[in-house]
Amino acid sequence: MPNPRGGSVRLAEMALTDALHAFHRQGETGAALKRAIAALHSAGWLPAQRFAEALALVAPLGDESDGNRARIADSIAMFGAAVERHNLRELSCSTVLFDHYRGLHALLAAHTRVAPVSYDDLALAGRAIAPATLRGIAPERLARVRARYEEALLRLLRGPAGESAEACERLDACLAELRGPDPYDFWRLASSAVHALREHAQRDGARADDIDFDAGSAYDADAKRLYARFNLVLADQAHALSYAPRSLVRATLALLWRDFALYGAAPENAEHVDVLRDYGLTVAWHVAASPASEAAWEEGAAQASEEASRDAGTRDLGVLRVNAAAYEDFLQSAETSIDALVERGTQASETGTVDEAAALAAANASHRLGAAACALGLGHVASLADTLGLAWRRVAYHGEARDGGEVDLQGSTQGSTQGATRGLDATVPERAAQMLRSMLHQAAAGIAPSEGRGSIVALTAMIERPLTIAR
Repeated sequence: MPNPRGGSVRLAEMALTDALHAFHRQGETGAALKRAIAALHSAGWLPAQRFAEALALVAPLGDESDGNRARIADSIAMFGAAVERHNLRELSCSTVLFDHYRGLHALLAAHTRVAPVSYDDLALAGRAIAPATLRGIAPERLARVRARYEEALLRLLRGPAGESAEACERLDACLAELRGPDPYDFWRLASSAVHALREHAQRDGARADDIDFDAGSAYDADAKRLYARFNLVLADQAHALSYAPRSLVRATLALLWRDFALYGAAPENAEHVDVLRDYGLTVAWHVAASPASEAAWEEGAAQASEEASRDAGTRDLGVLRVNAAAYEDFLQSAETSIDALVERGTQASETGTVDEAAALAAANASHRLGAAACALGLGHVASLADTLGLAWRRVAYHGEARDGGEVDLQGSTQGSTQGATRGLDATVPERAAQMLRSMLHQAAAGIAPSEGRGSIVALTAMIERPLTIAR
């Protein structure tokens, strides 16, 4: 869906148009693509910047064959159209854009040694990823679960299509048995991801009582691959490893977020949304009785937004041009959130403790601010707000609980079943909140917000720090 009230990066749009025209004329595209990259970087549209960088690397290869030229031209045109829709979640999670991105890397791989790309390379670009834990399970019990899982997986991969549903039920039962109490337990994320993919497959036309992976949709194939990769994690857990592979955590999280980011979530998806929120990812909510009513609602909303955008004035924040009404709405809603974040960060820094409920409230306020900034197109603000929200969730879940429900930000609880954040620096979220406030003041003054890169790096180190896991 287009986002008419979202900010536009006109310099990037014009540069991509110039690049496409130059490419069709067999002219030089490098200068135009460099302008697009610089503008997207300035706006904080990181996934889009990464796509434009791939275009700049591959565009010179268009002289080799007509097939290459057609593929590159199609990618430039498709990407330019996506940038003009001003929808940052689409630029991150669009499967169509990723297919083009993967195709560009395939052309590049024919000339140089590059690592294969995966969907999360775009979807989670620049995002901190919390480690996913593997709890200790008695070896005998884990061996029994592994045997049942492998038997069901073989039936799914090699058995008759009619047995797919039964095999999935057995696999899901194994995942439920493996799941631990930690919000960042890997099997919680794994269960949510495969369930969401199968629900999408059912809505995509597969029968609820018999999902045929061989003849099913792309959702089915994604779920099938995840089930197979999870079997490797079981081997890691049997060898007493405390964390799931980071690459698999990213891939699983990106697939869970994909369709909710693009199309929104319904009330029945609340459990999936809770998992995403714990990993710092937000979605929009939608309520529709049927696909037809949803389409009608979206069409009406888009038309109303477009009319409002056409009649409203605009404001320039550096390279980003925003709808004046949307800009004012964002500043009003952001003020309350940032005041609460700064207050809690200061309290945590001074006392070394923070109430768990307060930490979760701070996380939710950060995520609301991040979602609003994303909708407006303020990429740098959205990135810092989402990362700050994830940091507060880590404090709430993995700080040392004291009597009275407070979280000790400096302690460690090696005997805890969930582990603890050792030596957590309470000043990190405080400084990040102050930086976020400064960025909002810049936006309010009509100045392009700074990147806040230093704060994101510090928060990322805090978020991704391994915990002490009791096994």
